[in-house]
Amino acid sequence: METWWFLVLEFAVALTLISMSKRQPFPGPSQRYGYVLLIISFLLLIGETAPRPTGIQVHLFILLTYGSLGLIRGVHNMLVSREEVIVAPLAGILFSVSATAIMAEQWDSLSVFEEYAAFATIVVIGGCQTWLVFRGLLIGRLPLAWSKAGLVALERGQVSGTHGALECFEKAWDLEEEHLNPMAWIALQKINSFIGNDAEAEHWNKRLSEAGGEDAVAKEWVSAIEFALNSQQPKSEEE
Repeated sequence: METWWFLVLEFAVALTLISMSKRQPFPGPSQRYGYVLLIISFLLLIGETAPRPTGIQVHLFILLTYGSLGLIRGVHNMLVSREEVIVAPLAGILFSVSATAIMAEQWDSLSVFEEYAAFATIVVIGGCQTWLVFRGLLIGRLPLAWSKAGLVALERGQVSGTHGALECFEKAWDLEEEHLNPMAWIALQKINSFIGNDAEAEHWNKRLSEAGGEDAVAKEWVSAIEFALNSQQPKSEEE
């Protein structure tokens, strides 16, 4: 019966990753991690129907291994490349649950010193997991990544719609990183002007002027936006 709780956890984390990936500037990493976990979960589910059901140790080993790999990659994505923020906290759940369960299973065979060491390890793991959830799921805004995603969408000719350039750039400004805001505002101003939405273009032009105008943005960024607009006719998702 215990293994079913781990199956529920595996399916829940996998589906959460796949669902929440749509809210990330670059959904690829979290989608791939979620789909692989979903496949693993289905294989383990099939194993439960075998004459000799999959043991709980198999679940714990897989969760510990896959969770640690997700942690390494997820922390890199969250703090270094800043592409997404959901893989690290959700992979941390897999790692934390499996590591704690492994130590709990061996608790009766531990010495007093090992019990204290295991308890301290569990506390550290819990503290780190709390930080990952707070840093990733609660305050994990990625203005620079949204700007990058907007430029990628613009280069593909995708202006409107889900993960279109307009949607990405509208999410690419943040009060905590004000130096990045003009990048989004000048992009929104030029895109709206390009598609003939003069009212919106004027609105974002005013926001840009309040931040110092076009001089507040690197010339390379302005050139990249203009090149993407001039090199192809944008296509919206509705077309």
